[in-house]
Amino acid sequence: MPLNTIEELLSDFRQGKIVILMDDEDRENEGDLIMASSLARSEDINFMVTFGRGLMCQTMTREHCEQLNLPLMVNESGALHGTKFTISIDGAPAHGVTTGISAMDRAATIQVAARADAKPSDIVQPGHIFPLMAEPGGVLTRAGHTEAGCDLARLAGLEPTAVIVEILNEDGTMARRPDLEKFAAQHGLKIGTIADLIQYRMTNEKTVERAGECEVTNDYGCFRMYAYRDTIDGNMHLALVMGEIDPDTPALVRVHMADFLCDITGCRRPDCGWPLSDVLRRIANEGAGVVLILRRDEGGEDLIERIQRYQKQDEGVQITHREGGANLRTHGLGAQILVDLGVRRMRVLSAPKKMSGISGFGLEVVEYVT
Repeated sequence: MPLNTIEELLSDFRQGKIVILMDDEDRENEGDLIMASSLARSEDINFMVTFGRGLMCQTMTREHCEQLNLPLMVNESGALHGTKFTISIDGAPAHGVTTGISAMDRAATIQVAARADAKPSDIVQPGHIFPLMAEPGGVLTRAGHTEAGCDLARLAGLEPTAVIVEILNEDGTMARRPDLEKFAAQHGLKIGTIADLIQYRMTNEKTVERAGECEVTNDYGCFRMYAYRDTIDGNMHLALVMGEIDPDTPALVRVHMADFLCDITGCRRPDCGWPLSDVLRRIANEGAGVVLILRRDEGGEDLIERIQRYQKQDEGVQITHREGGANLRTHGLGAQILVDLGVRRMRVLSAPKKMSGISGFGLEVVEYVT
């Protein structure tokens, strides 16, 4: 069946209707029932729980979570896609919520928590609704249902919070696209994709902007250097381009997370990833390519902690290595920069990995080069 446009989904969202949104096949490859939190009724909640069968969550912006004093469930998420669960909630008894589990109670909790003037005393913890904290920048920084829910509500002119429930088949397995299309037809629901939502936003919005450019020459040759400013957190990121970029020709691309210790000292610890010098050499040998150097938040205390961890490893202490590579937010940032540079098809300098949501930016990985 043909998918609906984002405009059609937004029209239903404004009317308080439930829609289905699918993510990429290169990500979770699932579909969620989604509706605006501020318009959720008990009958809507009952439908989503009965027919969706997944976990009921409420997406919120970081600012709204802070307004409600909602702490993250864990400081460091071990979830595959970095979903940020906060402590679960119920509406406070003053709002008529009793056990918290009925469809009526859950609808009341969701509506109370969605109010622009909601305060911590309006909710109690723990409860039966699971808030999810969205990344600033929405689907342009993380291509997940959490961000999509907030984006759809905001674009519909409503409070930027949504109710989401994963759709499972009757046998308990995850519903994939053919199942989701049948589900949408059976229940008369609009269905679209996060990739289309990304493209919809990309026509009007970006979360990075080009700040300057110049020629640079280093030990590996002559590059064009571009500086980009992250409009969400103010961080600066760099792109080094050798040769000409042709949208029709796959470009050799490497996304490098800036690492003070490893880049400056040439350290080859397991958490250093590919040395920047090796990446530049590969690009130079190819004669053309793009290196994105994305800055990550790492303060002085973080550096000291790493050095102390290295010291313990040198002394024979077994310490679990924590990956320091690109996360889902950096995928969105990097994708926007690559598109701005004119890249469309890529040969990625990396071991094969999932690049979540990049199809929504009009990017295609044709090969991984190791």
